[in-house]
Amino acid sequence: MTDLLENPRAGRVKAVAALSKKDQRAETGLFLLEGPQAVREAIEYAPELLRELYVTPTAAERYDLHDAPVDTWFVTEQVLAAMADTVTPQGVVAVCQQFPTSVRQVFPDPGATGSVGVGLEARVDPATNRPLPGLVAILEEVRDPGNAGTIIRAADSAGADAVVLTGRSVDPYNPKVVRSTTGSLFHVPVSVGVSLVDAVSRARALGYTILAADVSGDDLPQVRAEGLLDGPTAWVFGNEARGLTAEDLALVDRAVKVPIYGAAESMNLATAASVCLYESAFALRTA
Repeated sequence: MTDLLENPRAGRVKAVAALSKKDQRAETGLFLLEGPQAVREAIEYAPELLRELYVTPTAAERYDLHDAPVDTWFVTEQVLAAMADTVTPQGVVAVCQQFPTSVRQVFPDPGATGSVGVGLEARVDPATNRPLPGLVAILEEVRDPGNAGTIIRAADSAGADAVVLTGRSVDPYNPKVVRSTTGSLFHVPVSVGVSLVDAVSRARALGYTILAADVSGDDLPQVRAEGLLDGPTAWVFGNEARGLTAEDLALVDRAVKVPIYGAAESMNLATAASVCLYESAFALRTA
């Protein structure tokens, strides 16, 4: 720990706070990480990505962050508030290096060395010790940071291999996305900037079934009963307000909807995506 930083207008403080802006993240290749849980996940899973850690003395004691493997500064509550993107920060802010995964790692060129169905290291079912087929979420024009972050978290929870955010989707290093992942950003590879056409064509070349979550589709239980979730699957999730366009739907093998059995008018995108990803996870483990 260094001496206490007390000036909320200091250049270092302003530089950290500026990472809430997309242009500054793009220019520096850095992003803002807030909260003790997210910082602990970074320390455990990707300590090499941490660049700086700022913590109030109270938070350092509460969360035992004295020996974090990165340059660490004590700061006042006022300084931390100036750095943080949240209204009520939890006393911990870190600066991290961005680490997007290439779409070629997720969907390598046919014939390239890689595991069956996906270019990343194959997942293994702990119950059977057998490799599992690939499962990937593709987000097309998903703009709400909370939805994007929650889908990344759901994909991590369901054991997906990767999440692909097209160039029309929100920046995964947006502070609200990062917070919504609750650390899952460090667990599941995230690819950015690719077009939907390229992502789908790469997945199809590797034998993936391409499914779109859309209200025009067939009921999810029916699709699972047909066995379409038993092999490598790429789910496409569209914009919160408009869904997927006719051109987008023409790219996929099947449109699928999560049936609503109650009186709800619709289902939140992240909730529907979580259901779809878990249905695939269940199918892959029982196929």
